[in-house]
Amino acid sequence: MLGILHDVSRCRGCLECVDACSEANDLGPQPQGARRSKDGLSSARLTALLPTKDGGRTVRRQCLHCLEPACVSACLVGALERTPEGRVIYDESRCIGCRYCMIACPFEIPRYEWGSKTPSMRKCEMCVSRPEGPACVSACAHDATEFGLREDLLRIARRRIARHPDRYVDRIYGEHEAGGTAVLYISDVPLDEFWPAELGNQSIPDLTWPLMSKTPAMAVGAASVVTGISWIVSHRMKLQAERASEEEGR
Repeated sequence: MLGILHDVSRCRGCLECVDACSEANDLGPQPQGARRSKDGLSSARLTALLPTKDGGRTVRRQCLHCLEPACVSACLVGALERTPEGRVIYDESRCIGCRYCMIACPFEIPRYEWGSKTPSMRKCEMCVSRPEGPACVSACAHDATEFGLREDLLRIARRRIARHPDRYVDRIYGEHEAGGTAVLYISDVPLDEFWPAELGNQSIPDLTWPLMSKTPAMAVGAASVVTGISWIVSHRMKLQAERASEEEGR
């Protein structure tokens, strides 16, 4: 399974990764009518850098490619899928614009092309079309970002933390949160503002499945009730019409 490791302690906030992402995905300038967000992401910006609260570090903001993606689980038409390599990708030809993926994502990543006449959802796909790997990783001149197998990246992260316990927070962000993500972070400052405790370690689909699994039965039950009510109303109206006809004939 592929993944990306961000070492926040090495990031210099140069924005080369943001520019490389924009170029690799032919995003162009920010479109007119695009909704601006506090995290810098939009349908034309799939990667952003955010300052920590104290302003001492910058943190990459992008799709985290969850191991059990809530967006995929929420998509009614299969427009989103997780590949065997671990990327979460999007097929706009299948999308119906329901935007359930935007609601389902615990990290609030997917963005909609509000200013387009034929809008689609946009997010990082970990440069699935680039054999050499993500453009953001290639562009990083400070070795703050690495691309490879998730298991190898976890080993690298653990090794760095073990070698420099005085530098790093003893945590690999994304290893377990929300069921785990393919995009991982290590840092010399806490990243709790980006990885809130309420996320927990259970995947969102696991949390919602008990309700979602009952949805078909609930839908059938609701349809039966509506059909029954409709029949009763129609039957009463028919009886009333017959009685009115009989009274007119007397």
